Amino acid sequence: MHGFININKPGGLTSHDVVAQVRRLVGRGVKVGHAGTLDPVAVGVLPMALGSATRLIEYLAAARKGYRGLVRLGSTTATDDTEGDVLETRPVPAFSDEQLEAAVAPLRGEIMQTPPRYAALRQGGRRLYVLARSGQTVEPIPRPVLVEQITWQRQSADLLAIEVTCGKGTYIRSIARDIGVALGCGAHLAGLTRTFVTPFYLEEAVDLTTLQAHPERLDEHLSPPEFVLPDWPAVRLDPEMARRVAHGMTVSLPDLSDQVGDQARAHAPDGSLLAILRRNGTYWQPEKVLVSL
Repeated sequence: MHGFININKPGGLTSHDVVAQVRRLVGRGVKVGHAGTLDPVAVGVLPMALGSATRLIEYLAAARKGYRGLVRLGSTTATDDTEGDVLETRPVPAFSDEQLEAAVAPLRGEIMQTPPRYAALRQGGRRLYVLARSGQTVEPIPRPVLVEQITWQRQSADLLAIEVTCGKGTYIRSIARDIGVALGCGAHLAGLTRTFVTPFYLEEAVDLTTLQAHPERLDEHLSPPEFVLPDWPAVRLDPEMARRVAHGMTVSLPDLSDQVGDQARAHAPDGSLLAILRRNGTYWQPEKVLVSL
């Protein structure tokens, strides 16, 4: 069993919890991994890789992601979301639309973002949340992220709904926190739904409970491994070429000679994804061989 499942992660489970539950469905002989960790309180799109598709997870790292979130103004928490202890509460003034937009605007574009103190990022060789839980005061190091879009809508005097499109490594918790800092009243993330990890979208995601109720229909929700590489040039090999690629041998592929870029998909004679190729001069070298022949 090889491919990706677009799972609608429920709240209350870690991404690793979902991996464990899917592993029970498919059996121990099938590798299972996930792309793009979601916090336990978050829900929404969690791409799950099975079998040889786990070797393609890295190609989803740079995928565009979309989120819907709720920002609660007037209180800060240790984790920048509802999981942490409340650190401070302040009155929420009657902000104008202009004031709210002025707080959000600097968070768009290529920005330097400070991760939450409770994050899985490593700093000094240890994960930030481990340092925070041990009582060590560590200031996370800001890092560059791309926030393509943030739109906001007032839900109530102390609640904003936001929609975010961003690149890898962006923390929506940090966006909520920074909105509160800019407004001077503090804020935290009160809810989060991931709406897409390109090319996986929430409208097409399957609930974990549905998979568990009908494990015999799991194949119906399985996309082929190449689903995450839709724009890559591809070639279907004849049996001899497929054998060479499967054994890691460099091959000449005239059909790819005019292709732009240094990577391509190689498919076996039956159409299944066999390998990821990288250009080596006028030849193509297998970079990842996904199945054996």
